[in-house]
Amino acid sequence: MALKSIQYNQHTFDISYEILNPEAPVDLIILPGWGSNKELMKNSFHPYMSAFRHIYIDLPGFGKSTSCVALNTKDYARIVELFMIHINASKDIILGHSFGGKVALLLEPKVLILVGSTGIMVPKPLKIRLKIAIYKLFKLFGLAKFRSLFVAEDAKSLSEPMYQTFKNVIDEDLSEEFSSSDAKTLLCWGDKDTATPLSIAHKMQKLLKDSTLKIYDGDHYFFMNHAKEVSNEIKNIFLKTLEHK
Repeated sequence: MALKSIQYNQHTFDISYEILNPEAPVDLIILPGWGSNKELMKNSFHPYMSAFRHIYIDLPGFGKSTSCVALNTKDYARIVELFMIHINASKDIILGHSFGGKVALLLEPKVLILVGSTGIMVPKPLKIRLKIAIYKLFKLFGLAKFRSLFVAEDAKSLSEPMYQTFKNVIDEDLSEEFSSSDAKTLLCWGDKDTATPLSIAHKMQKLLKDSTLKIYDGDHYFFMNHAKEVSNEIKNIFLKTLEHK
């Protein structure tokens, strides 16, 4: 593990990362999902794709990377881009799981791998809409201290800057960015994913100009059991980009 300090908008972000196969000619950037870390991704993918230089990154505020200010997804993308410049990494292939998928999309790589990615709005269940409405009433009457009763599980243990970040990114819709993407894209999804349902993958596939959807047995973390199959698909997609050069 290594740390690199990145300056962005007058703030310092210490980015934790690890590089495997350092002499490989093709860069593979791997971004974890919300609340996750590079170790989870590395444990899944490090045995495979030895022809690529694996670069595992903890996004700001997660794992061993720091963040003391509220961010949005575009901020995350810019910070990662600055980090890549510092380590002389190229945008050959970028893989993003869940929230990391949105960041990967905004980085505009040659090959984009979206693994159970967020980025398309889906209607909130009635139960969630009711919780939001009740919390707004509580705030109106000066009872915001009961926030923990209403916030999502993903947000309960967050610091105040990260909670604001969560609110910034949770309802973003990047439909226009998906439509304008020129990347050769591989969508990998679990058929039992409830965090980012398969319907999201189908919507993304319709928006993207050049995409392939592969469906696997499993939930939001299906890739932990199917890393070898996903890795083979990534290699195939990358080889197709070389054929058209």
